Amino acid sequence: MVNFRLGFFINETKQLHFNKGTQMTATLTKKLPPLNATYQVSKQDVQNYKEHGFIKINDITTAEELEPFREELLKIVENYRQTQISLDQRDVYGRAFLQIGNIWQKSEIIKSFVLAKRFGKIAADLMGVDGVRIYHDQALYKEAGGGHTPWHQDQFYWPIEGNKTITMWMPMVDATREMGLMEFVSGSNKNGMIANINISETSDRIYTEKLQKEKWEATTYDKINAGSATFHSGWTLHRAGPNTTKKMREVMTIIFVADGERVSTPINKNQGNDLNSWFPGLKPGDLAKSHLNPLTYHKNEQQTI
Repeated sequence: MVNFRLGFFINETKQLHFNKGTQMTATLTKKLPPLNATYQVSKQDVQNYKEHGFIKINDITTAEELEPFREELLKIVENYRQTQISLDQRDVYGRAFLQIGNIWQKSEIIKSFVLAKRFGKIAADLMGVDGVRIYHDQALYKEAGGGHTPWHQDQFYWPIEGNKTITMWMPMVDATREMGLMEFVSGSNKNGMIANINISETSDRIYTEKLQKEKWEATTYDKINAGSATFHSGWTLHRAGPNTTKKMREVMTIIFVADGERVSTPINKNQGNDLNSWFPGLKPGDLAKSHLNPLTYHKNEQQTI
């Protein structure tokens, strides 16, 4: 870990059948690890997350467990990439990564990954809640030569009342700092919304100036191996560097929201769009619980999915 001052096109036709969210009962069982064995986070992990708003957890899965999911994601991302303009013609956000959301609804293989109990329990334990639901997933693949991801806060986009949100950011391959790893500002989640601004060069400038003025510390890592992951709060200020290597930075993310959180009144256009996209049919004040937000873990196993 390095501390410093700021210095859809699915070709897969195989089908799976699920019981209670993640139990597989098809011939692909041997190829797709169920990922239901729990991973016990330590009390120190929970405390560090509470204090800093982010944490890196090693070896949540093995590279072997990830491989079938990685293969499926590569197919999906490559098909999507073929529809995009060349990297040098894109804007700042477009150069940051190839972004595909809610893949779990389009691929049964990725569904078994996103709804895995192992990931949901880690998210719930870090936030200190009984259960978690999916907000949505995102593949964030930073191409070779891809640009930086500007400073931003995720929850600026989310119409969610509380602060019990968390994102798992997991490389599908061993990733180095040169490929564009995450950088976090410790404790920034405790400030709530710092600026009502979407991710852009402007947000990068505003937050950079804020970091310098407040002398906040940013933290990044030299390497994150496949199957390890960072977890960060929805209000944690973060960015990622450019990919200066010749390899794709392959990252899959899952955004979790605590079971019981409610939909908020959108305060910007982005939240309005997210309300329609990820909470269809819901209105402000409703439980954040649409058909797109299944429960992936609850300490009470009998809780309704």
